[in-house]
Amino acid sequence: MTRPVVAVLDYGSGNVHSAVKALDAAGADARLTKDKKLIMDAHGLVVPGVGAFAAVMEALRAERSEELIDRRLAGGRPVLGICVGMQVMFERGVERGVGAEGLGEWPGVVREIEAPILPHMGWNTVEAGEGSTLFRGIEDERFYFVHSNAAQDWTLEVTPPFPQPTVTWATHHSRFIAAVENGPLSATQFHPEKSGAAGIALLSNWIGTLGGTTL
Repeated sequence: MTRPVVAVLDYGSGNVHSAVKALDAAGADARLTKDKKLIMDAHGLVVPGVGAFAAVMEALRAERSEELIDRRLAGGRPVLGICVGMQVMFERGVERGVGAEGLGEWPGVVREIEAPILPHMGWNTVEAGEGSTLFRGIEDERFYFVHSNAAQDWTLEVTPPFPQPTVTWATHHSRFIAAVENGPLSATQFHPEKSGAAGIALLSNWIGTLGGTTL
């Protein structure tokens, strides 16, 4: 059976090669790319992100990648954000007193976690949202986090017939959002590609939702 094509957005973020390898291991035909047609036509798009919120947004805008993300989502085409690639889906990020506008797919502000030790680095459990597809069969597993900032409130109001988003939480002295599943847009604050077998299983769960066998 043909493996779903997953475009990994190449806009200068670090850690992309490990994401490509993990997606391949999870059952995708993963391709690191800047090609706009492939980004739009792929069965899934992964938006990785490492570093500061403002720097990631600047890099996305330099490549006009935010337009491609928005067009995919408007057309119901699946997108998965990872780490800062999740954070930029929110309206705004504030890091060390510096604010930056995000992609605005979800309302809310990404800010520093209230914890005595930062960054939050290492393995942690999550509180998987009810009916989660991403965490199906791995609800009790641990995942690898490396971050100081996170979204800490979920305020998006969804009315029928649209389904309610599935929000997954984690705790590092205070609670924060660890993952969101909202129609075609999913995202994780942790790094699936660094989370061993559990991370591969999560990516496999996402890949299983993509459908389609040819571009």
